[in-house]
Amino acid sequence: MKLIVRFFSVAILFLTACKTNKKSQEDHNKPEEIVVSYDTFGNKISEKDALSSLEMLSKFNSLQVGDTLNMKFSSRIKEVCSKKGCWMKLGLSSEIETMVRFKDYGFFIPLDSKDREVIIEGKAYVTEVSVDDLKHYAEDAGKSAEEITKITLPKKEFVFEANGVLMKK
Repeated sequence: MKLIVRFFSVAILFLTACKTNKKSQEDHNKPEEIVVSYDTFGNKISEKDALSSLEMLSKFNSLQVGDTLNMKFSSRIKEVCSKKGCWMKLGLSSEIETMVRFKDYGFFIPLDSKDREVIIEGKAYVTEVSVDDLKHYAEDAGKSAEEITKITLPKKEFVFEANGVLMKK
């Protein structure tokens, strides 16, 4: 009788150990879910359904001066206002950027945000920027006096008024 009890005890331990090991191997084969966290500025928005920067460029190219579209897209910050964080420039392609301002001057982003990935939601439009405004933005960006004096013509610009920003941590 003792022999039978010992046999079943060893068999149960052996089977239980194999089961745990098998489950452990299954856990290693499952893809890990990557959780991306964001800092939020302005209105709370979702990262779902955001266009890429190239898709957004295509939307901007379809606009005329005065047209407006409600959009959401993701990009990387190329430049930030060095005084308050009250505007930023996002890349749409390697050469083309969009100027982003924040709705009603209601929020700012950190001054050290350059090169961080963001998702923004708001209104996209095309405008012509005056020479005075271009010089003001150049001054805010810390450009030299020589660079600022070279600004002599207005510029057609892709503009975005963001009501919410998600910044990847």
